[in-house]
Amino acid sequence: MLSTLAALRPLIAALIFVPLVAFGQVAVAQTNSGSALPQTGLERRISDTATAAAQADQTYQLGSGDVLEIRVFNRPQLSRDAVRIDERGMIRMPLIKDELQASCHTGGDLARVITTLYSKYLRDPQVDVFVKEYQSQPVSVIGAVNVPGRFQLRRAVRLLELLTFAGGPSERSGKYVQVVHSASLAQCEPEGEAAGGSGTGFEAYNMHETLRGDARANPYVRPGDTVTLPEAEQAFVVGNVVRPMAIPLKETTTITQAIATAGGTMPDTKSDRVRIVRQTSAGKKEIFVDLNAIASRRAEDMSLKANDIVEVPTSGATRFLRALGGIMGSSVARVPVRVIP
Repeated sequence: MLSTLAALRPLIAALIFVPLVAFGQVAVAQTNSGSALPQTGLERRISDTATAAAQADQTYQLGSGDVLEIRVFNRPQLSRDAVRIDERGMIRMPLIKDELQASCHTGGDLARVITTLYSKYLRDPQVDVFVKEYQSQPVSVIGAVNVPGRFQLRRAVRLLELLTFAGGPSERSGKYVQVVHSASLAQCEPEGEAAGGSGTGFEAYNMHETLRGDARANPYVRPGDTVTLPEAEQAFVVGNVVRPMAIPLKETTTITQAIATAGGTMPDTKSDRVRIVRQTSAGKKEIFVDLNAIASRRAEDMSLKANDIVEVPTSGATRFLRALGGIMGSSVARVPVRVIP
């Protein structure tokens, strides 16, 4: 029995090893031949993601707070697993007397600088720099967006793309996007400067133009930017409507549009006496409109302003009958109930 197992061992080893050799040959063929074997959809997505990440790392400018892994081939005593770039943008490396400027360089640039310095001590040193933690280029998106949050940039990102990461504008968003720049984090000249950044501390863009991707309203965001989407100004519809509510004034909104957004009027509405309460510099002002005249185009469908209150009244007679019905119902409810035999 033992001799039989011993005789079968080479065959079992060969059977186990064959798939591994075949897989290795496929990999080599994909790498070295002129035409790679077809990839599955998943493999293509993984490959595209890896390629995008590699390209991002090659163009990413290092900055204060980033944590680096620096590898010197075959020299573990000179390698560093985790070195954080200090607030001045500097790092230290073994054998190198002076501090090294790391911020505003890419990982490849910094690797070449370290290679040159180590060439004094080593023969043909090979240095690689990897970013372990991205901490130097934060941007924030707050206000009327679906997913407010703080993000770390790894590449140049335009305003519209950043808004998509924040879930896009919410239903409460207004007409503008506001961007506040932080001078304290602008250590390096941002890539967006060449694309039209003005360098000012505050900028505002038209929301519709940004969502269309217009270049003038879709700049590159910069490290430290705070992007705010203010809520739209509102008018209020109350009274005898289906859904009393606040109406965001994202665009020009007329009184009939506002009432329609609130579900329309309910029965017994006094349509010829709809009241608008408007705040002015002189105080409150009352405006009465006739919905029937607007429907027949005998009156203007006026536009609402911020903080207008549209009160849709109920007919006085109907209100009286309802009140009387309530009183009578309450009185009847107090009368004892007797069974008629």
